[in-house]
Amino acid sequence: MYELEFDKDLIRRYDKAGPRYTSYPTAVQFHEDFGSEDYRRLAMRSNQQGCSLSLYFHLPFCNTVCFYCACSKVITANRRRAAPYLQRLHREIELQSELFDSSRPVEQLHWGGGTPTFISHTEMRELMDKTRQHFHLLEDDSGEYSIEIDPREADRETLALLRELGFNRISLGVQDFDPAVQKAVNRIQSEAQVTEVMEAVREYGFRSTSFDLIYGLPLQSVESFSRTLDKVLALQPERLSIFNYAHLPDLFKSQRQINAQDLPGPDDKLAIFKYSIDKLTEAGYVYIGMDHFARPDDELAIAQRNGTLHRNFQGYSTHAECDLVAMGTTAIGKVADSYSQNVKTMDEYFARIDQNQLPVFRGRELDGDDLLRREIINQLICQFTLSFPALELAFDISVAEYFATELAELKAMQEDGLLQLDERGITVLGAGQLLIRNICMVFDKYLRQQQTRRYSKVI
Repeated sequence: MYELEFDKDLIRRYDKAGPRYTSYPTAVQFHEDFGSEDYRRLAMRSNQQGCSLSLYFHLPFCNTVCFYCACSKVITANRRRAAPYLQRLHREIELQSELFDSSRPVEQLHWGGGTPTFISHTEMRELMDKTRQHFHLLEDDSGEYSIEIDPREADRETLALLRELGFNRISLGVQDFDPAVQKAVNRIQSEAQVTEVMEAVREYGFRSTSFDLIYGLPLQSVESFSRTLDKVLALQPERLSIFNYAHLPDLFKSQRQINAQDLPGPDDKLAIFKYSIDKLTEAGYVYIGMDHFARPDDELAIAQRNGTLHRNFQGYSTHAECDLVAMGTTAIGKVADSYSQNVKTMDEYFARIDQNQLPVFRGRELDGDDLLRREIINQLICQFTLSFPALELAFDISVAEYFATELAELKAMQEDGLLQLDERGITVLGAGQLLIRNICMVFDKYLRQQQTRRYSKVI
């Protein structure tokens, strides 16, 4: 793989809105003609294929609102509000488990949100016990069982319990250590809180920790973010995600609390991102792609070198073969050759579950063209290479004929130094790695058809 190269002029020229490709087709292409009966039919096909499972649970509750947040969440200080939701989530576990062969091992499990640790210790135990009753969880700690952590909601006792329940990875929301930035986005957490969590993580034997950071927040500068990175590197997380803040107050109500005049300008954002790349690379981290970095001995970096890296709704993954069963409001799953999403509101979710119905309200079954383009996008976004002979063999096509329009567009990117293109395939160059979304967008059939594009900027 070529060494990452930061070319400011190229980035400015290509910095337009585009999907993050946690799926292809993206969620914009899901439709409500796909419902629970389609999901049942595809679950049966999934059982015939017999692959392992990945489980995702959406726990939407947060005690306070972070102004930058674009996630589906319920803001409340009333912890008792979780109980009726969890009651329905337990029932969905039962309904979902009826569709899948009980012998299929769960290699991957994730609690996301929201703030999963919002719920009580008793509720955590009950949720994991219910999952274990109905799905084949691995008891030898070999699975990738992860949870998103807000350091303000996780003391040592909580982390000890999570490890006991089988979690072996955590994703920690840090965002920024600067007090002024934290105040501007209503995310006040001390360095001491994060350090205490990390000490407990090491003590209790969690295998991997990922930190989430955001650049482009109000009052950030290269100088302030450099101090955050110094503190982060001192804590030595195995993985880092540095996301670009997309200010879309018309879409996300909480973002209206942010003073737009305090946001760093485009040049300042680029400078922060470039500094972060240089700093992390110097510290020994490998650029995985799409804002993600990992230590060279981390499973993500190893999977990328081995050509087995995958991308799904939780980001980069080493479990490409798993079908993803997603539970809770808004949760998106992947079963056989389909995607599906649960209803978005609490009222809708309660109503469906109380009628013993699966809460799937939209989705999409993939056709042959979708599968072909998904494979191309996944290879490019994960490996930065694409072999035309392998693609032609797997899908019985001629790349030159099938993708004549796309190849013509790629030649312009080749002239700009983003990639190498020949009869053997595509190799993304160092300058193209930061613009991998742009390269993938060339193969997105639906993006060509859209009149409006509801996505964030690529950088």
